[in-house]
Amino acid sequence: MTNKPEGIFAINLYSYIFSHTAADAVRHLADQGYPGFELMMFPNHLWYGSGSTAQRKELAKVQSQTGVKFVSSNMPNIDLNIAGAAKEMRDYSLALLENFIEVSGELGVPKMVIGPGKANPLFPASKEFLHGCFFEALDRLVPVAEKNGVTLLLENMPFAFLPDADSMVAILDQYGNDDIGIIYDVANGHFIDEAPAEGLRKVKDRLQLVHFSDTNQKVYKHDAVGLGDVPFESVPAVLKEIGYDEYPVLEVVSQDPDRDTRDSAAKLAAQGYA
Repeated sequence: MTNKPEGIFAINLYSYIFSHTAADAVRHLADQGYPGFELMMFPNHLWYGSGSTAQRKELAKVQSQTGVKFVSSNMPNIDLNIAGAAKEMRDYSLALLENFIEVSGELGVPKMVIGPGKANPLFPASKEFLHGCFFEALDRLVPVAEKNGVTLLLENMPFAFLPDADSMVAILDQYGNDDIGIIYDVANGHFIDEAPAEGLRKVKDRLQLVHFSDTNQKVYKHDAVGLGDVPFESVPAVLKEIGYDEYPVLEVVSQDPDRDTRDSAAKLAAQGYA
């Protein structure tokens, strides 16, 4: 890896879903020196089906021309709920995820991020129901992922019913498939008052990617580094300790993503990220 901040990080394309196609966003950011990307599945940005074939071919062409790496795929998980009370919602969400897995396989993206689903915050369903929905989802998604050469990564999400490191590890151990990994989001951990360094240690045996952005603990954000109070300084030593060797993924959601992503990369590099 390079010592230049832009060469250290992979970039999540969340901030570009309305303004660019995935191909245009990758080309734009590759020109700035970023070596890897987490693709976002979003209508008119990167989508599935015959109507988006030309768009996906253009994205593959851009990857070939630039030599960048697609580290993972993702989607706005707030839009989906694989643990919803209505079977129709669960089926709809799973059908979309199956399509996203197939697109990931088509593009050679090795990993896809999934959320465990959301409970009603006013009157949540039982733990048994939520866990059952999650296991049924994995029963359906894992074979599709295996067929397409994609590894599923479970993410800690504050709005999900498995928001912390302990609950993710416990449920995946209970499910019993060692091929399912974890992506740990340091801002999400900090928001629920889980020390990111400790969260990373807890998930180390399944850890495959890490998301970086900033937030405080009152209003949920994925801000540029420096706008919140995430203790980033505690993380580099832990990543080295646990042997993490993948690109850190910057998931800065911003109205000025070029500037805020560049500034975040520089600030994290200065704290020992490499």
